[in-house]
Amino acid sequence: MDRNRLFWASRRGMLELDLVLLPFLENVYDTLGEADQRRYQQLLECEDQDLFAWFLRRGDPDEPELQRIVQVIRDNTGLQQ
Repeated sequence: MDRNRLFWASRRGMLELDLVLLPFLENVYDTLGEADQRRYQQLLECEDQDLFAWFLRRGDPDEPELQRIVQVIRDNTGLQQ
C-alpha cells in the first residue's frame, strides 16, 4: 500500500483513533520490518470499535499477528500500561 493510501486508511471516524494511528504512521511505521508493516495494513481493515478497545487494553485481538502489531502500537504511542 502506498503512503497516501496508508494515510487515508489510518484516518478513522474517531478522533481518539486518529490520535493514535496517525502519529504512529508518521513516526514509527517506516522503521518497522516488512512483516510488521503488513500487520499494520491488516489492522487497518478492522472495525473502529475493536481498535479502540484494543488500544485501551479492554481486550486483545484473537489473531496473534494482530496482537503483535497492537502491542507495537501501544509501545510506541504512549499507550503503555
